[in-house]
Amino acid sequence: ECISKILPEARTAGVPLAIEPLHPMQAAERACVNTLEQALDVCDALGHGIGVAVDVYHVWWDPKLRQQIERAGKKRILAYHICDWRVPTRDLLNDRGMMGDGVIDLPTIRGMVERAGYAGAHEVEIFSKLDWWQRDPDEVLATCKERHAKVT
Repeated sequence: ECISKILPEARTAGVPLAIEPLHPMQAAERACVNTLEQALDVCDALGHGIGVAVDVYHVWWDPKLRQQIERAGKKRILAYHICDWRVPTRDLLNDRGMMGDGVIDLPTIRGMVERAGYAGAHEVEIFSKLDWWQRDPDEVLATCKERHAKVT
């Protein structure tokens, strides 16, 4: 409902809006849209000017992921966020792993997104209060570049 209120202004400004589904672990306090399917249903209802952000941390587990990425296609995938899911996870929000440190099949998901036509940026989102945020920023950046080239 709120998105529909701001969408006309976004369309006028030429700024597409992206819905980012969040992992169901955050359904109680942060998000009511938890799958790409749900996000794309909202997009279908609202029309042009809106799409999705594919954040692997939130969608890697979804059994309909391939189908929904194909459904989104080039026009509706507006962002692609990468990191990894650590096992065990010490903090559900701020313990994201560097690519290759967890269980997400990053090459497969990247392939899905690229086959769907997405050719935009890969945004690395390492929310990592217990690990990466405590390291030297130059080390973090060097590791991001290395892992992106090798793991994704």
